Amino acid sequence: MIASPGDVQAERDIVRDVLNEWNSVHGARRKLLLLPVGWETDVAPEMGDQPQNIINKRILKDADFLVGIFWTRLGTPTSGYASGAVEEIEEHLATGKTAMLYFSSAPAMLDTVDPEQYRSLRAFKESCKSRGVFETYSDIGDFRRQFSKHLQITMNSDVFQNTEGSAAPPGSSATATGTMPQMSAEAKRLLEAAGADASGLVLFERFGGGAEVRSNDQVFNQDSTPRTLALWESAIEELEREGLVKATSEKREVFELTRQGFRAAESHRDGEGSAA
Repeated sequence: MIASPGDVQAERDIVRDVLNEWNSVHGARRKLLLLPVGWETDVAPEMGDQPQNIINKRILKDADFLVGIFWTRLGTPTSGYASGAVEEIEEHLATGKTAMLYFSSAPAMLDTVDPEQYRSLRAFKESCKSRGVFETYSDIGDFRRQFSKHLQITMNSDVFQNTEGSAAPPGSSATATGTMPQMSAEAKRLLEAAGADASGLVLFERFGGGAEVRSNDQVFNQDSTPRTLALWESAIEELEREGLVKATSEKREVFELTRQGFRAAESHRDGEGSAA
């Protein structure tokens, strides 16, 4: 569910783009599809109730997680809340489901800002400080980078792991015996390279102009586009879920093979040698 007032349409479009990218990279393997919904695209005309109640009934109640985005406005008040977006957030949180909130710090033209709306927004933002963790972003590009990263973290949380088609947990029979578990071609390439590396490392180094995924002196990403980086980050996460690598840096830039990882890499090499 995308919850926001009308001044962040570009961010709403980015949420849809990032979800589609996630589906392209992860959907088939995870057997999951992320469908972005919002009042402007997923609610048909209907009479007989207050507009926000219809939105809540038709799309909010079935949403697995919510993304709330704000810039200078809080939105139009409803009968019980400061705005429709706030009502969607509060009603969603009341069910115990996941919500991610973002506040823009991008500059705005003063004559386009409604002072009362901005005051209401600041009051709502202040109320959120004691109820969880929210994120601020500086511009559209910053929002895309942050949301893409946070979506990966959210979809790899326990809440979304117990689904049909998810990878076997660390320590499963596949990794425990040292056999090669089912995984993507990218994950296998990283495992093979790390197994041949003297230190058994996979590096995901981020810098000003992009990022680099490498192991055993090989660079795996051809570019630093969000789609490419998401693909290789997913490969690292596959190895992590299988218990084949573990993060050794707080920023998750350095990963090293576990004992099971070395055994799986050796099994992969032996299998290739037999096939040859």
